[in-house]
Amino acid sequence: MLGGDAALAKPDVVFVLGPPGAGKGTQCHKIVEKYGFTHLSAGDLLRAERASGSPDGELIESHITGGTIVPVEITVKLLANAMNKVPDGKFLIDGFPRNEDNVAGWNKQMSDKVKLAVCFVLRV
Repeated sequence: MLGGDAALAKPDVVFVLGPPGAGKGTQCHKIVEKYGFTHLSAGDLLRAERASGSPDGELIESHITGGTIVPVEITVKLLANAMNKVPDGKFLIDGFPRNEDNVAGWNKQMSDKVKLAVCFVLRV
């Protein structure tokens, strides 16, 4: 559980970044199989929330329609909620962060709750 008892180990997070077609999903699948990580796709979480019709989903829709990046607070909240569903997790986060604002927002909201283990950047 994120943000719980300080005596509990912080979950490991690995960011997996790269352009479309770089093989993020393929590599995440292999890492999940071999090392038991949980794969979280920022894009999948945003699409699911968008489809839910929630207030955050409506905001996501307006950003997607307008061609702008969804506020980092919403993306981080969706990632944190998904991470909270997996006790004692190790997480691959695919497609996030996308820019420096995302990094700053992640650090502000999550740096005391998780341990960023590594960042993989795949190239085509």
